Amino acid sequence: MGKYPSSTDSNGGMGNSNNDIIKHSRKCRDLVFLVIFIAFWIAMIVNSSFAFNQGNPLRLNYGLDYKGNVCGERHGDQDLRKLEIRYWLNTNQVYQSGAKDSKFELSNARSICLMDCPIPSEDSLNWVCDYPEGDIRISLDDWTDRNYDYFADLTPELRNTSLQLQGPCYPVIFPSVNVYWTCQFIARASNVSLNHWEQMGGVKVIEDIAIDRSIHKSVSSRSSVLKRYVADVGKAWPVLLVCGGFLPLFLSIIWLLMIRHFAAGMPWFTVFSFNVLMVSVTMFYYMKAGWIGNDAISPIIGEHDPYYHVSARELNHLHVAAVFMTILMIVAFLSSIAIVRRILMATSVLKATALHLFSSGSVLQNDCGANCCAYSLKEKRLSCNSCCGYSIHYTSHIAAAILFHLFGGYWATQFFLACSSTVVAGSVASYYWTRRETSPELPFLPVFSSMKRLARYSLGSVALGSLIVSSVESTRFILEALRRKLKHVDSMPGSWMRKVMYQTSQGCVRLIGCIIKSVNHNAYIMIAITGKGFVKASEMATELIMSNILRIGKVNVIGDVILFLGKLCVSLSSALFAFLMLDTHKYKSAHNKITSPLFPVLVCWGFGYIVATLFFGVVEMSIDTMILSFCQDSDEHQGTAQYAPPLLIETLNCQDEMQRLTQ
Repeated sequence: MGKYPSSTDSNGGMGNSNNDIIKHSRKCRDLVFLVIFIAFWIAMIVNSSFAFNQGNPLRLNYGLDYKGNVCGERHGDQDLRKLEIRYWLNTNQVYQSGAKDSKFELSNARSICLMDCPIPSEDSLNWVCDYPEGDIRISLDDWTDRNYDYFADLTPELRNTSLQLQGPCYPVIFPSVNVYWTCQFIARASNVSLNHWEQMGGVKVIEDIAIDRSIHKSVSSRSSVLKRYVADVGKAWPVLLVCGGFLPLFLSIIWLLMIRHFAAGMPWFTVFSFNVLMVSVTMFYYMKAGWIGNDAISPIIGEHDPYYHVSARELNHLHVAAVFMTILMIVAFLSSIAIVRRILMATSVLKATALHLFSSGSVLQNDCGANCCAYSLKEKRLSCNSCCGYSIHYTSHIAAAILFHLFGGYWATQFFLACSSTVVAGSVASYYWTRRETSPELPFLPVFSSMKRLARYSLGSVALGSLIVSSVESTRFILEALRRKLKHVDSMPGSWMRKVMYQTSQGCVRLIGCIIKSVNHNAYIMIAITGKGFVKASEMATELIMSNILRIGKVNVIGDVILFLGKLCVSLSSALFAFLMLDTHKYKSAHNKITSPLFPVLVCWGFGYIVATLFFGVVEMSIDTMILSFCQDSDEHQGTAQYAPPLLIETLNCQDEMQRLTQ
């Protein structure tokens, strides 16, 4: 008798195996962790409601005006639906924010929302005036039609304050270009406009490269780039739906059908397709990075002088991605050559809330203490007390909410993957332990029977297993983030012993993570077969694998490699089609312009891999369930499997048992 007797009756003969193993008396396991999982999801719903109440995805792309309104928003102090571009009115303030040793920040410079970036006149002086209000009795549409200029209608007093750069009108002396919905000045003043300004008695306007550099520094900051990346994902939702959902779903079904009918040739086809797709995706990265052809991404939106170029952090990121993909392509090609001779062994064996969270926060006026004045049309006086600009202020609980949501999403992903794995394992185990497809002991709908057992008895065990994986991975991520932060603080060079210890600890953490994932995977199989709790099922699975490691090792290694390459083929196809969809005119111009295809493509790649993992997991889990069932069958019958199909025995090279079954 084996350590876990369940397949033999009291007389020593074979009993009703399906009833004894699959349908034996079960009870709910690990119920506490199911309650914790449900409570966590309730907290995530509350967290999401905060995001939708406080967040505004427009903040990810568009700036704030001098009233704290988000450009492009219709529900602010003004209806700014068509006014999406942020423009700084006072160039002297922009210069001051970029000057050395200056404490004045660009966010406090007076800005306004426009339809396009104004350009200096060739024969006179253009003006951009504040939103019309107070004594300026024109509508916002009329103000827009007049190119934001009502200087001629001002009283002598207001004209004088305008000449002092205190508003309500400001001169257009420097040309500007639309860089990610922000007018970036070109630090070369128009001689005609500057002469007109000086003739009218305007104060001195500073002409310096700091005017250009200050805005460029703000637009290219890490936080601004991250916000644009998140916004790109929101804009590209049709691409995500097609290339991250429907396409990998379709390709996964096709791949599984092909492996069903062309099993012998699928490993070769998979390896070939994988290498072709790797080369294709890498070439697209080269094109968008500007290393091949003339289709590099540009931070400038709309028509502009072709001789004017603006550097962007997004382009640097694409350069890094192209180099990384090149390295992956070379490694993939060499790895394919290395496993070609082993492929034959595998042929017998064949897986929106974030937008609002990132944009949540309070729009508050800065406490800058700046000594500046601007005329208020509404108050009808020169105000020097409220000239500070507006910023979005993020509190610590928002960061905690984002981390909470990310952890919950990862736990939920692991939970649903674990549920699907357990259902598949239960249905395959039903087939194995009834010995024949036509056996009356086989349930009429084995998948639904397996789902019923999971929902009734084992959801708590699945919640515990997925929580362990999520906790280990999250802890490893947090420790790595802390290490990087401390590395910048500690400028002293570390000794070689310290570096060795660090690398060793990192390797150990990764190894522990891989072991836990493997143990969980096999524990779900034993949960489906025996109905035990997570801890007991893990113990049983580990003992069975360790006692049969030589027998099953050669089957799993190559088979897992081919299945992994199949997942990569599906996900790479999703990434390739995402590149093609994002390369259309819709995502290259105006409101829907994607700042960089990097994030949407990576998200499609990730979603494609998840969808492929769910489908290919059916094959993986079926193989592993058959193998573990075989090991338990052998363990319970003194090393002689009673229920294994002949093909499985032949694959595992158990010739003695094969002869016994064919006699």
